[in-house]
Amino acid sequence: MTRARVSMQELIAQRRRAGFVGRGGERAAFRTNFDLPPEDERHRFLFHVHGNAGVGKTFLVRELEQLAREKGALTAYVDESVDSLPEAMAAISRQLGSQGARFKELERLLAAHRERRHEAEAAALATLDTEDGGPSAGSLAVARAGLVGLGMVPGVGAFAGVLDAGQLAQGADRLRAGLSARLRTQEDVQLVLHPERVLTPVLLRELTDAAATAPWIVLFFDTYERTGPFLDGWLHETMTGDRHGTLPATVVVVTAGQRPFDTARWGAFADFMTDVPLGPFTEAEARGLLAAKGVVAEPVVEEVLRLTGGLPVLVSTLAEQRPTDPDDIGDPSATAVERFLRWEQDPVRRSAALACALPRQLDLDVFRAAVDCDDREADALFAWLRALPFVVDRGDRLRYHDLVREAMLRMQRSRSPRGWAEQHRRLARKFGAWRAEYETGREEFDRWADERWRELRLAESYHLLCAQDPDALPDVLRDFTDACGTDDATAARWARVLLDAGRDGDTEPVSRWGSELSRTLTEGGVPTALARLLSHADLDEPARAHARVVRATALRRLGALEEALREYDLAVDLGEALGEETPSAPGGGPAAPLPDLARAHRGRAYVRGELHDYEAAIDDLDRALALEPGSPSAHSVRGEFHRALRHDDAALRDLDRGIALDPAHHFAWASRGALHLTRGDIRAARADLDRSLELNPDYVWALVRRARVWRGLGDSARRLADLDRAVALQPDWPWGRCERGDALRNAGRVEEALRDYDHVLALDPDYASAHASRGAALAALGRHEEAVTALDSALRLNPAYTWALCRRAESHLALGSVDLALTDADRACELSPDDEHARAVRDRVRRGAG
Repeated sequence: MTRARVSMQELIAQRRRAGFVGRGGERAAFRTNFDLPPEDERHRFLFHVHGNAGVGKTFLVRELEQLAREKGALTAYVDESVDSLPEAMAAISRQLGSQGARFKELERLLAAHRERRHEAEAAALATLDTEDGGPSAGSLAVARAGLVGLGMVPGVGAFAGVLDAGQLAQGADRLRAGLSARLRTQEDVQLVLHPERVLTPVLLRELTDAAATAPWIVLFFDTYERTGPFLDGWLHETMTGDRHGTLPATVVVVTAGQRPFDTARWGAFADFMTDVPLGPFTEAEARGLLAAKGVVAEPVVEEVLRLTGGLPVLVSTLAEQRPTDPDDIGDPSATAVERFLRWEQDPVRRSAALACALPRQLDLDVFRAAVDCDDREADALFAWLRALPFVVDRGDRLRYHDLVREAMLRMQRSRSPRGWAEQHRRLARKFGAWRAEYETGREEFDRWADERWRELRLAESYHLLCAQDPDALPDVLRDFTDACGTDDATAARWARVLLDAGRDGDTEPVSRWGSELSRTLTEGGVPTALARLLSHADLDEPARAHARVVRATALRRLGALEEALREYDLAVDLGEALGEETPSAPGGGPAAPLPDLARAHRGRAYVRGELHDYEAAIDDLDRALALEPGSPSAHSVRGEFHRALRHDDAALRDLDRGIALDPAHHFAWASRGALHLTRGDIRAARADLDRSLELNPDYVWALVRRARVWRGLGDSARRLADLDRAVALQPDWPWGRCERGDALRNAGRVEEALRDYDHVLALDPDYASAHASRGAALAALGRHEEAVTALDSALRLNPAYTWALCRRAESHLALGSVDLALTDADRACELSPDDEHARAVRDRVRRGAG
């Protein structure tokens, strides 16, 4: 390689590696492993580096990465900058891709995962099907549990105290039942609920393809004490099982964290892994490092050994300055960086090193914001900074080693509290300006879904908290509420910024909030964390109203409808009280609408709709629309509720208005199509349902509704085609599968129909119409005793079920139980005196009795 083609980063890396001293045994074991084929019993597939902070885990891991590359390996490095398994896979894909191994399918699915995750909230609102005999409240609750919990982070810890154990046990089999057809395919549903199931097989296939191009692939997972909670189970399953496929034998995994591996999980894998415990440098290693830097005077060496305890980051920091006298050395655990700066004569470099400790992480833009210098000088200073021994280089980002940064922050905070605050305020202003520029033209919901915006807002918040700005804590707590409305991982990041700022700024109230919110998120998820926030007496009333709305929404998604309703009630009461206190707008006009009050009314309407209290739900939507008259979704959902109550004219007005406000709202077109079908206008119904499906071809609710249009037109082939597609998209949706069972039964394919009914009842044992339809199918096969048993189940669930009474009367008659048949037929006619089918059944029974 010519000098012109060598990058600054490569030169820095070479210089650092040339000075790497110590850990010879660990490095040799790792290097030798590449000389052993995977079939050799001595070959190890996993290395786990562990030890306390400051022992040099990251430096060793980076050295091992270079050793792997020297052996021709493709490598990827993952650390705590990722917050989830999909983010870890994205990091692997991106890094291996930069080395020539393209992961095109994985990249496509990761992009789809990010999009579908943000659609999930809107998708959940479309489960407002009002079909008689539709999914039970219990099944919807379990569906919400799966959507919210497993869609964001693995595990079910977020449901503690909200759903009972029985619901959680059902959730794994019934997650998809509560998702609407707004998620386009079954793959999309799984990308929200179980991203690891969709992404892992693709990752393994593409790793296998990449393995054909290189002798080894080495995956490094650093800071495992932070990433292990979401990576460890997946990594164990991927390395020891074949549920998702198999790893190439030439893959080696390196993990590094503060704790040893969990022997309960990894004990059986001990013969295939190497445990690499790291402690402080041995005296020989520390002396070797010092000698490599020219520090050989025995009094100096002994003082360094005494003060550092062999902790590599501190030994390295002192060695870089080549002290020649013991008096040059102070206590490195408290003032390592200050002692380093003592030997740096350039005041600009000294100032830069101090200023750059303030941000949690650095790139060149942040460096320029932190350091007061011109652009030409900034490039040189940044290059100098990233070569320092305590700076961890992540490629696109830098950060100081925790021990050194903590010492530097403590020194600056105690030396000049005013200067400390002003520096943080300046950084906060810069991040705030970047955030304001970035959010221009973006709606509020879109901002919270955008990772770049969240990073800027978090950095701005951190610096305001460190500066002890009086508005910072209330503002960050309000942001925490919005973060809870985004997803669990985002909420956890906002709790973490409170923890970090409280620790770094030595601000007890901020630290306490970070600790309490982190703990409650872990123990009980978003609802519990927001309950803790609401218990804070100093929370102002607007923030309290906002938090109640977000908490109610989280509870609604979990299926805890009664608790959500109580929270919405409190939010509405508080919002209305605030509205009364809000002064009129200038000129005597009405006060500006309160968004949280409108949202509270809408949310409460959705809960009441799911509880089939449509009158009250409509009342809430009336109030929401009085505050926000231009909401297309509120008009459309109110139209759907009117349709459910057979308020046909009101439903049509609302749905027309919803479509006028948002012609691309497929829900409104489908609901209006269902209304036309109820009114007997089959052509208008088909036109609207066709339009809905043009807008969203995978909208299963519209597919099932259009299947009813085909039934009315006598087109059994198209009816079954729509229902087959609906079931393929959402195989565990009880209503869609039950409708297909009916279509199969009417087409004479009774055995197939029975399989659909059995599937529905496995999902929802309380689905009355599935029991009734199953009874009809059994009767068609001449199995009348079984038919009566199935119809008994339907009528226990719905004693006024006329159709089931008629079917049971016919089976009783076939079995010779004329009195029972007559009782059922008379009851059916009593319930539905205008039902011609019921009267016809009673006539047949009477003739049979005669």
